[in-house]
Amino acid sequence: MKKIMFVCHGNICRSTMAEFVMKELVRKAGKTNSFLINSSGTSREEIGNDTHHGTKQKLREMGIPFERRAAIQLTKADCDEYDYIVGMDYANMQNILRIGGNSVQKKLHLLLEFAPPSYKGGVSSMYGKVKEIDDPWYTGNFDQTYNDVLAGCTGLLEKLSVSHEIRPQSGN
Repeated sequence: MKKIMFVCHGNICRSTMAEFVMKELVRKAGKTNSFLINSSGTSREEIGNDTHHGTKQKLREMGIPFERRAAIQLTKADCDEYDYIVGMDYANMQNILRIGGNSVQKKLHLLLEFAPPSYKGGVSSMYGKVKEIDDPWYTGNFDQTYNDVLAGCTGLLEKLSVSHEIRPQSGN
């Protein structure tokens, strides 16, 4: 079983969207029993709060099932337990390293690392780095966030399937 933890700042917009999008992609691929998928934030400021209304609205619009959840903060234990710790931006990555320590480095990825090179949202910034997923809390652009999250999650699932890190469930 592969364990994936999506991480953003507050765990109410981007990481939560990625959690529910990935769960739906995995369900449609018939691989639900091959994954444990969760999300968290690096900050304490949203702990206990439900998913942002803009995220819920976009998920509803796209037919992605979601449930009420309370935002949680990433812990060192999470960093030890999960196989993939997936951040949305470089600030998240620095905070994940602060929480998880150096041992988390081999598990740490930006979500858009997994997007295909042809993704029209672009995976490289003008500085040649992997593009960040902008925080819709500030931009208000949940459409772009969804497109970025979908591209990254689709690529991650494909990477895990192609590299044989997951096996099809029996009967599929």
